[in-house]
Amino acid sequence: MSQSYPIWNDVTACIYKSSKSYGVRQVGEVDVKIGTSGSNSFHFVSHKVTHRKHEDGTRTYRFYVDGVLIKEATLNQNNEILITEADNE
Repeated sequence: MSQSYPIWNDVTACIYKSSKSYGVRQVGEVDVKIGTSGSNSFHFVSHKVTHRKHEDGTRTYRFYVDGVLIKEATLNQNNEILITEADNE
């Protein structure tokens, strides 16, 4: 069964024979850990993608790394994407 999600993640990793993907409706968070095994690993970085649908039909997507907004994009009703770079300076 195919699902429609406003956020779609394609994952490519050497442990898979092909890419894997999954959809997210509102918030997708990933914690990246480093170390020598699953039980001996430490937090390295987190990233998050959020989606918000507004009353006028536009959709806003935001990408964060360790809680800092990196990039924002708005999809208007005509499916035109307007990308706004975050001001991180």
